[in-house]
Amino acid sequence: MNRQLKNAPRTSTSLVLAGACLLLAAIAAAQTGAWLTHSHDEQHTALSTVGSQPLSSIHWHVPVDLHPPEGEIFIHYGSPLVTAANTVIVPVKTKANSFRVEAHDGATGTKLWMLATGYQAPGADFVPGIGPTISGNQLFIPDVAGRVLVRQNPDQTTGRISRLYFYGVKNYNSGPTAYKQNVQIDTPLTADANGNLFFGFLVLGSTPINLQSGLARISSTGQGTWVSAATLSGDSSITEVSISCAPALSSDGTILYVAVDDGTAGYLLAVNSTTLALIGRVRLTDPSSGMDAQIYSGSSATPTVGPDGDVYFGVLENPFPNHNDRGWLLHYNSGLSQTKTPGSFGWDDTPSIVPAPLVPSYKGKSKYLLMTKYNNYCGIGTGDGHNKIAILDPNATEKDPILPATHVMKEVLTIEGVTPDPGCSGGVKEWCINSSAVDPVSKSILANSEDGILYRWDLTTTTLSQHIRLSPGIGEAYTPTVIGADGTAYAINQAILNAVGTATKE
Repeated sequence: MNRQLKNAPRTSTSLVLAGACLLLAAIAAAQTGAWLTHSHDEQHTALSTVGSQPLSSIHWHVPVDLHPPEGEIFIHYGSPLVTAANTVIVPVKTKANSFRVEAHDGATGTKLWMLATGYQAPGADFVPGIGPTISGNQLFIPDVAGRVLVRQNPDQTTGRISRLYFYGVKNYNSGPTAYKQNVQIDTPLTADANGNLFFGFLVLGSTPINLQSGLARISSTGQGTWVSAATLSGDSSITEVSISCAPALSSDGTILYVAVDDGTAGYLLAVNSTTLALIGRVRLTDPSSGMDAQIYSGSSATPTVGPDGDVYFGVLENPFPNHNDRGWLLHYNSGLSQTKTPGSFGWDDTPSIVPAPLVPSYKGKSKYLLMTKYNNYCGIGTGDGHNKIAILDPNATEKDPILPATHVMKEVLTIEGVTPDPGCSGGVKEWCINSSAVDPVSKSILANSEDGILYRWDLTTTTLSQHIRLSPGIGEAYTPTVIGADGTAYAINQAILNAVGTATKE
């Protein structure tokens, strides 16, 4: 969506191979098909463990906004989740800043239950969505006052509800009004394999225990800890964990990655996932200008962790818009001590992990590749409207297509949208995605477009081999794509979640 801004040593080859083997083994494993959090898992790979059904028909659909705005939609709707038993968890915006969570049967769309939450979206140019997560037989949902609702057995029509407070229930009970008014969760929730929770929070005013905006952890036993963003970063100018930046975890769960900022610029941090002690930090900078990259409140970019431990995070360029509003996909080693080759698009995007064997034409040495949005926005800088999606090699380089003095990740495959944009001569409609689902069975990518169509990008034929119309097409803030336990694809278009799959027999 076009928009103008407002005022360690290199990992060894053996480790790379081991990481890739583990990733492919996970695909071949239990095949549960659960999609547990934003971008599928706590590394944010968006790599499904099951194949998707053909994009033949819309099985069912449900609104994700009961009062969507007229015209363009500057709202980031929360990612749907899918349990191993094929229950679909749908975050729903009910009013201007009110939310609930619904559970639907994945096969029929039948509503199983719904639960209101007091969650308030933090202020941002694009309204942030609510970001629940699943761990074991529990669903965790952001709530008011920085607390978390816990819904037991989300596959069942009834389930016990409990509440968690990262700063302690006794503290909450001593001054509930202050916490309700002044504490907000500002990122999607992330859970590790043991059920420990992580998220960012904002503090808007005084609280009895002098909370400061920062990073929270709630253990699987309900014990909460927190560290302010300023303390964690070692920079007193830092005021928050970046809005909508879901924390990511290393593959072994020991390192947590999160971005922090002062409203315009900041750091990517690596912290101990148990103690929240700082392991490493890196100032987020524009690889072309060397200036501070812009951390924009309207972005929903989150870190992605590759199978070799490398970390990727998207930012806006500075000065803006010298990269045509594309931003950059910054790239670091696991300890954030080494800056590596960036990607040529990063703004509002969480890249997906594509194991190299899924791209038959690829003959390079990398064991995995990255799938990313690759728009070139019409009328911004030199943008020509030739909007694409791309597969990039994180370990090979080429000259940047916009700023050739800067070297970026090499393009392995790109494909341009197909629907002309009447407002841009020669241009096509944008890809409205912030996370695209990777199908390892059909070797394809499921990506949504502002032309109102969900596409399958076949990585073998390098064509848009299947498509289905979801809406007439509308400008919309970027949305996630998900693959469910039975292979149903889920995509949001015009504030509607669509369940797409095999055509039903008459």
